[in-house]
Amino acid sequence: MTGASVLDRILAAFVNSEFDEISLFVQQGVDEGLSPDAILDGALIPGIREVGEQFRRYEVYLPEMMMAADAWQEGMDLLEPLLAAQGQRGEARGKVILGSVMGDVHSLGKNIVGTMLQTAGFEVVDLGIDVPAVRFVEEAEKIGADIIALSALMTTTMPQQKDVVEYLEARGNRARYYVMVGGGPTNLEWAEQIGADGHGQTAADAVSLALTYMEGKI
Repeated sequence: MTGASVLDRILAAFVNSEFDEISLFVQQGVDEGLSPDAILDGALIPGIREVGEQFRRYEVYLPEMMMAADAWQEGMDLLEPLLAAQGQRGEARGKVILGSVMGDVHSLGKNIVGTMLQTAGFEVVDLGIDVPAVRFVEEAEKIGADIIALSALMTTTMPQQKDVVEYLEARGNRARYYVMVGGGPTNLEWAEQIGADGHGQTAADAVSLALTYMEGKI
């Protein structure tokens, strides 16, 4: 099996929901001498993004999305020591503050976003659930974040996303950060209404937004 076909098989396993095969193919790629960076950028990241697109199109559902995330993490567990040894992931692509806004105790979607951002090369500080606006801003200032990602899974907590934007404006540092929002009841119109910079319908959207922002910033 050639290196290219190993990457193809990893991608196909994501597409066809054959998640138990992914770590086996990742190990096979390593054994064949493929660089961990090639496996990550050429198969694992595109694969999890494709599952995210399937989820958006209602071709797969939350259980499949979670199994894909687990399989992806298993693959990353194999690659991380090799990446660290080669120093290829020493510098993060950017820093992200992530959390579910105050009053919202849902964490599943946020956790998937955080994992995907980390795998894409971002340094992620996950503040958890029920996070007040002031803490998002203070933590962003503390670590010199590039991005603030706000999750709200209930219509009653959506206004808390707006509170974060307004708190940034009140402190005079709104322009320092790319603010993106997500969660079931949110949409692009809502993001525009509250002055956020972007909206991610899926975890894959959030990664794409973050990568696009950092590429433009560089």
